[in-house]
Amino acid sequence: MLGPRCAENLENRQSDSDSEFTEDNAATDIESRLDLINKLHVARAGARYSPSESSSQLFRCSKLFYHDITVSGLLPSYPFVPPPRLRISDLVCGILGLLLHDASVDAAPEISEGLAMLQHRGQDACGIVTCGTKGRFFQCKANGMVRDVFDEKAIAKLIGGMGVGHVRYPTAGSSNHAEAQPFYVNSPYGIVFAHNGNLIDTPSLLQFMDATAHRHINTSSDSELLLNLFANNLQQTGKFRINEDDIFAAIGGLMKQCTGAYACVAMLAGFGIIAFRDPNGIRPVGMASRRVNSGRDYLFASESIVADALGFSEWEDVKPGEAVIITRSGVSRKRVAEHAVFAPDIFEYVYFARPDSVLDGISVYRSRMAMGDALAVEVDKVLKECGITVDVVIPVPDTSRVAALNLAQKLNLPYREGFIKNRYVGRTFIMPGQQMRRRNVRRKLNAMALEFSGKNVLLVDDSIVRGTTSEEIIQMAKDVGAKKVIVASCAPPIRHSNVYGIDMPSRTELVAYGRSTEEIAEAIGADLVVFQTLPDLIASVRQFNPSISTFDCSVFTGEYVTGGVTAEYLNQLESLRADNVKNKVTVNSRENKSEGSRVNGFHRRENVVASGGPVNGADDTVGLHNTWNVS
Repeated sequence: MLGPRCAENLENRQSDSDSEFTEDNAATDIESRLDLINKLHVARAGARYSPSESSSQLFRCSKLFYHDITVSGLLPSYPFVPPPRLRISDLVCGILGLLLHDASVDAAPEISEGLAMLQHRGQDACGIVTCGTKGRFFQCKANGMVRDVFDEKAIAKLIGGMGVGHVRYPTAGSSNHAEAQPFYVNSPYGIVFAHNGNLIDTPSLLQFMDATAHRHINTSSDSELLLNLFANNLQQTGKFRINEDDIFAAIGGLMKQCTGAYACVAMLAGFGIIAFRDPNGIRPVGMASRRVNSGRDYLFASESIVADALGFSEWEDVKPGEAVIITRSGVSRKRVAEHAVFAPDIFEYVYFARPDSVLDGISVYRSRMAMGDALAVEVDKVLKECGITVDVVIPVPDTSRVAALNLAQKLNLPYREGFIKNRYVGRTFIMPGQQMRRRNVRRKLNAMALEFSGKNVLLVDDSIVRGTTSEEIIQMAKDVGAKKVIVASCAPPIRHSNVYGIDMPSRTELVAYGRSTEEIAEAIGADLVVFQTLPDLIASVRQFNPSISTFDCSVFTGEYVTGGVTAEYLNQLESLRADNVKNKVTVNSRENKSEGSRVNGFHRRENVVASGGPVNGADDTVGLHNTWNVS
């Protein structure tokens, strides 16, 4: 007989299914589905990645700049249950792993400091798991900012000389502490895991977990799915103790099973830390070391800025399809995946990464300077065609500042800071709901009439996604007296969903979807909008590492480097990520009626409540005691 929680879980999963199953056809269906899974797990082929020789040099230069700016297992004996619908991972997150040579020194203080340097990659939740003597894990994770979760008391309870940390970007149904990373499984060997990215084959992988691996997936994050795939592959060794070759084989097997983008850091109890990156290298992760008296400390992180801040040197990117294992005995590296096209996400350079980071041998700061130079040429051409003159260039803080300054210099126009930012409000693009984003724009920025009144203003922004932020900012400029507001975007129009770890919910919520440039300008209230061309954007980034021949530009082109992205997948993804799912507060129906309707993110509010917990109703983390907020 099923227990109440299992029965509820089974009932929920059956009600969520797209088709009906009976006990009579269950066995046949399982066999056919497993056969399909095996056919889906194919190796990829492509070009070899040659890393830039200038990566370390750029990293050293970035240090100077840094100082200047600052998944469910209920199958046995029960009727077959189809796999749950598509799940969403923790998107655009920050990951970190640290191993100190001296095991008697706690790693948690530095992990916390490193996560603070990655806070821009995720402001929804954070977590740290450390490993102490005899392989015991200590965990603290919760919703909130790094500075709020990891106070002195919390850090003091995180014992051990190595650990893994994570900061999370808000996603659909992910407000529960159990959804925060790092994740943990006790078998085999004790594994802690943090992940940045998104898988596009989760339904088949969940079916594999259910029907073959018999592993329970407790949350709606495919990060936990990745962890269990890794654990299952390690389990197949059947060894009492494993070695580096076993780990490489397990990760290689994982890469054959999974499709998507993933940069991962893991820790094996009493063994060491591990990092690996998907065969296309879409999401970033790198490593660095620091000499101490009797040896070396080692670091894995999403961005080089963490190494800057913690005094590490010799930054090097983990190569696509490569796994790196670090123990106190040494470092082992191996390419464990078939060769594939190296295609890092170009949006890291446009928006997500800090300007003082170096990713895959490319200075984010220098690439944004080049974006400004290229955009200036396009702006000059369009302004002349339209017969419009500009009095002042004003950036939309903060990401666009570098590009805006170069654009102003190239066009010989004055550059002014017209918006003053409240730094204690989060980034609006990663706010979990449309209404929350809209409310936070004016809390976040204040327009100074002195720089806008009576002027034709050129606002420079890194990109235009939903358009809600742009609409509010343009209105703010006009409210304080701007005559004309022209908007220049460092990125081309975003018209497609991102499936590799950037939360762009729905094509119909993207302001550029189905619209011309003129229609976009009208939708956001601008007098004119100028977009960077895609060739210019690619050239702005690629010039600093010509060995990278391809970038993931899927949000602009709709072309997905991994393949396997079908219309059905996109529809499921969009339904999960839509704001009406992520908005966890019921909007008053009276307010709904007064707002009217809205298309492509304009003039409509949804009256929906979303579940924010894991699939089995648990309200806390599983397996490890969570020391957060425990006296």
